[in-house]
Amino acid sequence: MNNTISKTIFLQADKAEVWDFLTQPDKLAIWFHAPKQPLSAGEYAMYGADSGDKLMWGDVSVFEPHDRLEYTFSITPMNGATSQVKWKLDAVAGGTRLSLEHSGLPDSVEAFGLSMALDKGWDEHFARMRSAIHG
Repeated sequence: MNNTISKTIFLQADKAEVWDFLTQPDKLAIWFHAPKQPLSAGEYAMYGADSGDKLMWGDVSVFEPHDRLEYTFSITPMNGATSQVKWKLDAVAGGTRLSLEHSGLPDSVEAFGLSMALDKGWDEHFARMRSAIHG
């Protein structure tokens, strides 16, 4: 059994704009971490906007513009383990419903701190995305 983090937010923007915040380096740098080129199918790495340090890496396995994005997710504290991040975008009246599922996280007592840190991190990242999109 693995831990899964699930979150859904509503954004006052169309799916194309939200998609850009998930895939374009300049938009990702505002709320998350920046890749050196736009995300697409295949390998990726993301770097700290301020530090320039490589913070996360993996492979994009699903790339369906404006609808779904899925990639493996590894960070140094995971000691080589890999988890899965799935994004789903749905048009709703007034904007977009953005859903995140971050699965495959270790569920041991020792790893619970990592799950808590990632859960808190996603909340902080979503808050920055909301601020960037909503002004």
